[in-house]
Parts: sequence; C-alpha cells; structure tokens
Amino acid sequence: MSKWRRRTGLYLVSLATVIVVYALAYHAGMALLENRPQPFLHSLQVVVETFTTTGYGSDAPWSSPAMNVFVILMDLTGVLLIFMALPVFVFPLFEEALQTRAPRSVDGLSDHVVVCEYTAHGEALVDELETRDEEYVVVESDPSTAADLHENGLSVIAGEPESTATLERAAVDEATAVVADAGDERNASIVLSAREVDPDVQVVSLVEDSDNADYHRYAGADDVLSPERILGESLADKITAAVDSPVGEAVAEDFEIAELTVRDDCELAGTRLVDSGIRERTGANVVGVWDGGEFRSPPPPTFRLTAGTVLVAAGRDSDLQSLRGLTLSTKRRPSRADVVVLGAGEVGSQVVDALAAADVGATVVDRKAGPTVDVVGDATEERTLREAGVTDATTVVLTLGTDTATTFATLVVSELAPDVEVVCRADDAESVPKLRRAGADYVLALTTVSGRMLASTVLDEDVLSLDTQIEVVRTPVPALAGQSLGGANVRKRTGCTVVAVERDGEVTTDLDPSYRFRADDEVVVTGTDTDVNRFTALATRND
Repeated sequence: MSKWRRRTGLYLVSLATVIVVYALAYHAGMALLENRPQPFLHSLQVVVETFTTTGYGSDAPWSSPAMNVFVILMDLTGVLLIFMALPVFVFPLFEEALQTRAPRSVDGLSDHVVVCEYTAHGEALVDELETRDEEYVVVESDPSTAADLHENGLSVIAGEPESTATLERAAVDEATAVVADAGDERNASIVLSAREVDPDVQVVSLVEDSDNADYHRYAGADDVLSPERILGESLADKITAAVDSPVGEAVAEDFEIAELTVRDDCELAGTRLVDSGIRERTGANVVGVWDGGEFRSPPPPTFRLTAGTVLVAAGRDSDLQSLRGLTLSTKRRPSRADVVVLGAGEVGSQVVDALAAADVGATVVDRKAGPTVDVVGDATEERTLREAGVTDATTVVLTLGTDTATTFATLVVSELAPDVEVVCRADDAESVPKLRRAGADYVLALTTVSGRMLASTVLDEDVLSLDTQIEVVRTPVPALAGQSLGGANVRKRTGCTVVAVERDGEVTTDLDPSYRFRADDEVVVTGTDTDVNRFTALATRND
C-alpha cells in the first residue's frame, strides 16, 4: 500500500474517533449543563451534521456558556478535519481510482522487439519499428510515464526491466530481440535478466561510455552499440565526402548509396536539379535531398542545389565518384588548418579519429586541456574561435555537450565566418531545424542515429544511411511487364526511383524512359520505407 493510502486510512480512523468522542461529550453536556437528556444516537447525529454541514442547530439555543464554547470548538474542528483534510487525503484516492494505468503484461504477442525503457533512443527506435509495421513492447519502470505512453497508443507495460518476472510478462521468450537502454549500469543487469528468461533471444545493449562495452558483452549482449561513436564517424564522413554505405551483393558488387554534400563554388551550386545533368554526366541517380533540415524524396526537378544541400544518390562506385567530383568545391582540399572541431568529448574524439584515418587533420577546441586539444577555451566566444582559425577554415564541426551550446556556437561561427561549412551534432532531432536556421549546413541528431542503428541491428538490415529512411530493394515486377519506364510513371505513382534492372544475370543501370520491363525482370528501386512498400504493392499485384 502506498504511503498516502496509509495516511488516508489513518485519517479516516482518526476522524471516526474524534466524532465518537465529541458525541459522548455533547451527550453528557446536554444532560449535565443544559438539563436536556436525550438518546445518544441523537447526540451522534448532531455531531455528524455539524462536521459535515448537512444540518446544524437542531438543539439550539444552548443556555450555558460552557456548552456554547463546546459547540464553537466542535464547529472549528469539523471545518479543520473535513474541508482542509479532504483535498490532501481523500481526493487523491479518487484520482487514483480514475487514473489510467498501463498494463502489466502482454497477451498473445510474438516475434516482437522488447524495448527496455522509453528514452530518446527508444522513442526513435519505436518510430522506426512502427514505420516498418514491426511488433514491439516498451517496458517502462515509471508508472506515470508508462500510463502516458499507453494513453498515447504505444504498446507498453509497466514494470522494472531488470526483473526477470517483468521480462517474462513482456514475453521475452517469444521475442526476436531485447534492447537495453536504461543506462550503462542497469543495461548490464537487463542483459543478464534477458539471458535468464531466454538464452537464445537476441540482446542489444546501448552504451554511453564506450569503455563499458566489454562489460555488456561479458553479461551476454550479442551487440553493444555506441551511438556517439557512430555519430562521430558519420559527421566525419560528411567532411571527407566518402562514398560508402554499400548495398552489398543484392544487385552488384559495387552498387552503392551515398550522401554527398554540395560544396560552395562547386559546379552544381546554384543549378536546378533538372538542369544539373547529374544523371547524364555521372550515371548516378539522385533519390533524395536534405533541404533546410527536411528530407525530401524524391526531390522535385525544379529543386535548386545550394551550398550545404546533401544529395542522397544511388549508383555504381564509379558513378558516385564522378558525382562526388561535381560536388567538391574548387577550393583546396581540407588540411589540418582547414577543419576545426569544437568539442573533444566522445563524439568529437570519434570525428578526429575518423578524419585522421582519412588523412585529414583538425584543430580541436575544448574547455579542458587534453592530448588532442589544440585550443583551450569557450567555443561560443569569438576570441576562442579566432584563435582556432575559424575565419580561415573550410569546415567547422560542432560536437558540444548540449544543443543550446551548439546553437550559440553556430550563431557565432556563422557571424564570424559566413562562408565556412558548418557541420553539427544534435542530441535531439527537434533541434535540427533550429540549428539549420542558426546557420548549420548539415546536422545529424544522436537520437536519429541511434534509432536507425538499433532498427537495422534488431531487424538484421544493412544501414544505408543513419539519418534517412531510404531503402534499396530488389523485387520482381510482373504487374509492370510490357510497360516502359516512362509509361509506368513509377516515381510519380510511388515516389520511388528505379536505379537498376537485373535481366538474364546482367545488371543495367543506364535506363531511359523507353526501357521496357519484362515479366522475369528484377528491378532495384530506392525510396523511403513507405514509398518502397507502395512500389512493391504496385509491381507485384495480381489484377
């Protein structure tokens, strides 16, 4: 029983006792002081009526001063006990009775993902799972949070995720994966409990400090993920413009998806997509763009490419290398003096290491001195930024501890060096548009990275892009047999882009609108999760 319930019970017992005592005293006073003997039940009725204000003065007036003083005292006691105590003790009892509670267990759920605690990472993962129509259940230890999630339509149970009993109620023995995201110390305990419930279930654990990763593996985690490490590597990729994220052998050995940033003074800057000639000049297909913090797929032909626009392109390695050449600035390549990293924490250290692996050095700024720190100072102060060489840099990477500090630093950098490319880390996806408005050219949110990374791990998918929901699928197209690519109007009807066709064991990526599908073709398309589902339904339906 909760503490306030015990207090409520004690209050009610005390109230009954006070009423009985007052009734006995009133009964004696009426006989001895007023010389009006009466049944005890009548005296009890007068006291109850006085305390509850449902009746008053049935025995008035009283002739003795002592009796009048007693009645006044009884009135004050009633007001104190009833009207002041009710909001404190009784009302919460009714509130609890009317309050919505999250369920304590799941019923009939299987092949689902168990998400232990609803953090920002967990929220991003749930969004990814719902997009893919995958079953899940969140285990939330805070009852009020669990109730709110339940009211918002999420699949959730209330309980302590470190408890084997709770995980049994979450049907871990029927689940495909368990995700531990309750903090480094608690996650190790969750991993052990999950292994006790089902030794064969896939267990994925997140770590805030990568030094703790081994402890989670010792506990039995199949995969230990560090979102900050992956975020740092992804930010570094934006600077080096590496062509990566291979699809694997699904289509061809060198067929890939890549994100390429349009640099200032490059050949594409200022041109419309329809006029850029990207497809004709490189062979690559632009399947999406990042524009002002918003991902658009497919982009409209009239979309204008500006400095900082991020192209999501598909094609062979040689095609993407050609496109990369069009996006690079005519300025010199980054050198040690050209890249400035603000913040030497977990993410900043990963950025520096990834840049070093790509033979790109950086000037590092942080509040505290360290082996990799070149300038010690506040990254939001103009003096510190000038000392770090921001005015002469081509790229500034912000990996500060909070989104507020990152926003302030972005504003100062943009004011100090308007032409510099600004690449930012954000903790919350909601901060991305704000940082864009502050002057950031590219922003990658930690929660978005963790959600994509977790989803790809538990669903056993390749990560094509940690900050987009682009998918690449190969599917037969019997419903499109005999239609031309232009006649099928795939992009307008589904939002997908056809990037390759496999026919008789050969892959063709050089497709024009007159290309005609056959019944035995396998088509490779790219698009968002929703668009790909729409295309699959269109291409394989039986009319």
